[in-house]
Amino acid sequence: MIAKLSSQQSDFDERLTSLLAWEGVSNKEVATTVDNIISSIRTDGDKALINYSIQFDGVNATSMADLTVSQDELKEAFDTLASKEKEALSAAADRVKNYHQKQTQQTWTYTESDGTTLGQKITPLDRVGLYVPGGKAAYPSSVLMNAIPAKVAGVEELIMVVPTPGGKVNQLVLAAAHIAGVNQVFTVGGAQAIAALAYGTESVPKVDKIVGPGNIYVATAKRAVFGQVGIDMIAGPSEILVICDGNTNSDWIAMDLFSQAEHDEDAQSILLCPSQSFIDQVEESIKKLLPAMDRQDIIRTALKDRGALICTQDIAEAIKISNTIAPEHLELSVDNPEALLDDIKHAGAIFMGKYTCEALGDYCAGPNHVLPTSGTARFSSPLGVYDFQKKSSLIMVSSEGANTLGQIAATLADGEGLQAHAESARYRIND
Repeated sequence: MIAKLSSQQSDFDERLTSLLAWEGVSNKEVATTVDNIISSIRTDGDKALINYSIQFDGVNATSMADLTVSQDELKEAFDTLASKEKEALSAAADRVKNYHQKQTQQTWTYTESDGTTLGQKITPLDRVGLYVPGGKAAYPSSVLMNAIPAKVAGVEELIMVVPTPGGKVNQLVLAAAHIAGVNQVFTVGGAQAIAALAYGTESVPKVDKIVGPGNIYVATAKRAVFGQVGIDMIAGPSEILVICDGNTNSDWIAMDLFSQAEHDEDAQSILLCPSQSFIDQVEESIKKLLPAMDRQDIIRTALKDRGALICTQDIAEAIKISNTIAPEHLELSVDNPEALLDDIKHAGAIFMGKYTCEALGDYCAGPNHVLPTSGTARFSSPLGVYDFQKKSSLIMVSSEGANTLGQIAATLADGEGLQAHAESARYRIND
């Protein structure tokens, strides 16, 4: 059902590399399909968007009005929620907002002794596109995690696209859009929605950046339009890596592994533990708990194809392996997680202690759940307010500063053979 490995196996490194391999957005056939869709959207705009929505999502639409959700409809979706759902959504939104308000950046300057002023201006993006998945599951949490930091950053317009297969609209997704302050919502998805956001159509405004997860077609389209617009990241399948000292309930660990495996068949769940007997307990918990899972077929496939229970020599080796993997979600299910933090180099989000399950981070802990996958935590960070702001350098040189800087710049420009650069700098020298 799930691979059991030991770090002491002679072929462990090769098996780990094979387990981690993911080339999900390198399919040439998918890339060709996406390129054709983008071309059609650029040429035919709304007409192509409507046709693709009919073809791929099976919706009944004759105009973009049929694929547009009004602000009144968003408010109604929130107002008519059951009180328990309304309270949970509001509480999650508040926590996400409070956390991200700590990330806000401010314009800053400083003045040198000669009167030259230098600094940095922080400016929010004007318009951002938010892609919300709507295929195998609906994700109101993704609406909050993408929209709220954008609004905290000061983005004026947030355009949301969400596919509605068969015309089925998820009330929680629309309610989340209302509470997060989304400005426009279109019930379109796939590569066609990404293209519409990137290039604009008669109805869908062109945006400056596109954020949000999606399937292989969405990921490939985001890669294709990057440069025309900014993107957050190319997201691979969801991942969880649990480092456990063997002192956590084995059922808890099994369910934590399930929590990511249930996303889709390509999701990855890995346990690192120095206790073989505890690993055996977790394996038994998996067998016991899996039959009761609604998405047991997806979980079973994900665990079989990409999951592993790995016995390590000790916790220190587990951390070393974790840094090699650079997981999206890292659970430190140990008695003293703080003691391990200095040694953790690469992880999208770190969940500390046996009571901190990854699922809390998906919904309501506060930090963003849009995280780097497929080892990209080596160089990437969680989505945040900073992703919706840009920086402009500020330079105001004084008369005295022009003398000093002009001579430096002219000398370097001469060395590069750029005469106009050198003369432009020398013109300002007033000795």
